[in-house]
Amino acid sequence: MGRTVVRDALMELEEVLDELGVAKSTFYHWKATGRAPRTIKYPNGSLRVRRSVLDKWLSEHEENA
Repeated sequence: MGRTVVRDALMELEEVLDELGVAKSTFYHWKATGRAPRTIKYPNGSLRVRRSVLDKWLSEHEENA
């Protein structure tokens, strides 16, 4: 029997920026100050964010009304 592999989607930085509604400069500022979601840096310098990491990061930043 074959095994089913479930992978956590990797989002490109532009997708993350669109979802968060922030500018690239804002995201890089957050990253420099340790406040952005954890990223994966490819050898060419491009960044990716795991979908699960972004979802967790968003949950951690929810505020009570």
